[in-house]
Amino acid sequence: MDNQNNTNVNLIDNSKSFSNVRKVLVVSYYFPPMGLSGVQRTLKFVKYLPDFDWSPLVLTTGATNYFAFDETLLSDTEKSNLISIYRTEKDPFNFKKSKENQLLQYPSRFKQKLFRMISQSIFIPDSRIRWKKYAVELGSKIIEENPDIRLIFATAPPFTDFLVAKELSEKYNIPFVVDYRDLWLDNPQYFFPTPFHKRKAETLETSVLKQTSKVFVITRTMKEKILSRYRFLSHDDISIVPHGFDYEDFEPFVDVKPNKNKLVITHCGLFPDDRTPLYFFKALKKFFEEKPQARSKFEARFVGIMRKNHIKMITKYGLNDVVTVKGYLPHQESVKQLLESDVLWMMLKNNLETPGRFFEYIGAAKTMLICIPDGSIKQIAEESNAAFITKPKDVAGIVRALHSIYDLWSQNYLPLPDSSFVSQYDRKALTKRLAREISFVAKD
Repeated sequence: MDNQNNTNVNLIDNSKSFSNVRKVLVVSYYFPPMGLSGVQRTLKFVKYLPDFDWSPLVLTTGATNYFAFDETLLSDTEKSNLISIYRTEKDPFNFKKSKENQLLQYPSRFKQKLFRMISQSIFIPDSRIRWKKYAVELGSKIIEENPDIRLIFATAPPFTDFLVAKELSEKYNIPFVVDYRDLWLDNPQYFFPTPFHKRKAETLETSVLKQTSKVFVITRTMKEKILSRYRFLSHDDISIVPHGFDYEDFEPFVDVKPNKNKLVITHCGLFPDDRTPLYFFKALKKFFEEKPQARSKFEARFVGIMRKNHIKMITKYGLNDVVTVKGYLPHQESVKQLLESDVLWMMLKNNLETPGRFFEYIGAAKTMLICIPDGSIKQIAEESNAAFITKPKDVAGIVRALHSIYDLWSQNYLPLPDSSFVSQYDRKALTKRLAREISFVAKD
């Protein structure tokens, strides 16, 4: 099975009884060695499903054009001989950009929006639809070589993954389930150039939802949005399995502590679409004007790829001496950065996005500064009892939060979430919940 269009990741844990193991085909275009937080959810499900008697066979791409790569993530797939990874040899979206030449800066919002508009005007549901042919071909081969596959699990975006799963399900009479990491038709970042494009997307989503055996979403807000649009779905058809964090990612850094002499506020991740550090930078500038003595004891860290215009803001607001841009780091190093910090900051401009990094913030068990509108993520932040919460553009509110944070830090009294709150987002426990749910709908 070791050839150009599939790779079998094997050998290590031989303790499982193969007679009790059920196979699940996981359709996921985004998968390591692709990096960034978008791959984490699927990766951790794949990592822990063998602990609950499921053997994942991952159908993914061999493409090398992506914003960032992290080869270290593949170590999670090497911990069980029940995990196999198959990669399509061909992918029309692959521009042959090598992993060594990955992007060091995120595309500007204008370029990102322009590309999305062009792409979504031409391709339905997304540009990866050109990958569908090769995915179905390889998926068919996998199923024919593994006739005991009990279920197909597809995660999106890209929503082409759902179409691949649906076609394979129909072809081989295997039930499939879908996992929404983001919404499809109601995604605030999606662009529908004409009513035809939107109707077509709705028709595709309807066909998927009418045939899938189960729908998984990350937040209650997402569930309510889907239920309100597709009235043929019942409350029980959709299960909430939130993002989470992996305790094993944090174990190597149990002794890592923040520097007591400096207040470190860290943002980890990208600023895609309409996310921006602008209002945070404006608040920082105002805060230092009001409390200049804090400047020498303050550091704002940014871990991840940043846009050029965001980096220019640092100079514009006179923050070069207090802002550190770390750039893209492997996942393990980014976890270490979280634990070296006192406060973790994040902003969102809508209540429909569900950034995976927020749940790693929870795993780090730190004070949080969350700039976000009302919705599920805000509610979770409130439940932590360790978050300062403002509206996304509320500069004055952020300034007030910075004053409170600085004063509490000076007294060594920053609020921290308790262990019972943190533990409910443990990736292994969440995978156990997923494994139980899919067992109810798997093929006998």
